[in-house]
Amino acid sequence: MTRPITIFTGQWADLPLTEMAQIAGEIGYDGLELACWGDHFDVDRGAVDKDYCQGRHDLLAKHGLRCFAISNHSAGQLVCDPNNDSRTDAYAPAALSGKAEEKRAWAVEAMKNSARAARNMGLKVVNGFTGSPIWHMFYPYPGVTKEMIDQGYRFFADMWNPILDVFDECGVRFALEVHPTEIAFDLYSAERALEAINHREAFGFNFDPSHFHWQFVDPVEFINAFPDRIYHAHMKDAIRNLDGKSGILSSHLSHGDYRRGWDFRSLGRGEVDFEAIIRALNRIDYQGPLSVEWEDSGMDRVHGAEESCDFLRALEFKPSEIRFDAAFERED
Repeated sequence: MTRPITIFTGQWADLPLTEMAQIAGEIGYDGLELACWGDHFDVDRGAVDKDYCQGRHDLLAKHGLRCFAISNHSAGQLVCDPNNDSRTDAYAPAALSGKAEEKRAWAVEAMKNSARAARNMGLKVVNGFTGSPIWHMFYPYPGVTKEMIDQGYRFFADMWNPILDVFDECGVRFALEVHPTEIAFDLYSAERALEAINHREAFGFNFDPSHFHWQFVDPVEFINAFPDRIYHAHMKDAIRNLDGKSGILSSHLSHGDYRRGWDFRSLGRGEVDFEAIIRALNRIDYQGPLSVEWEDSGMDRVHGAEESCDFLRALEFKPSEIRFDAAFERED
């Protein structure tokens, strides 16, 4: 049996889960990766109410779907964001707007509850972000010292180790979506993040090739580097549009603007080599879902979700159990 094909509901959280589930079921997905915002999944309720969790499963089952993971990117971002300014007010309860450290404290508890809710859902993975106290230092001007970077990774460890303790208690793993603005955004920063928390098993990665592609990082090299830390996999495409006018920093232009130096695309319409990725995931024996994270500002999302599902169905294959030339070997 090949891996389940799911879709992340984060970009659909404006719709009630009942409507989103109907759309995904009609398209032919195997399941959903539930976003922990909108009405899709409430981690505070899920952490204490097993009947609520069963209700989520029952809702999905009516449409032939299963839940394989939940994702709490918004709360996770607030844990280590250096400012928690007005850009993130919508990520936390309205009463906390403008209160940076109160938002951070709320986010820590929300991520702990994400682990408890996942346990009550019978799940093994929570995806999300960590935030980063040092992302704004990616370019070394004004001057950035080694100690500043080291201090950033220590802050990350201090904030996340107590959260990961709860993940351990619950038998659940956290999968960071390696991504610009996070503590890990490429291969080397991912290594630093693992070192900062002493490589504890509760922390791994949600592999997403689109974020590597526009940075000129080879997604397959990331899989090769962390074969035992790929806890979940997003399937998302991207394209570089480097026409000599805009670079990979994108000129403060919004997604969907044709002038950007890069943008996301519906699966199969960008430049990511998904066959190479499938082969690499087979090589490390990744058995989790292939979860479509659909983001293409130039395409209707239902059309994109349908063609992305079809694209993965045609591409997904099991590894061979024998070498093709084994039949030619002579027995002595």
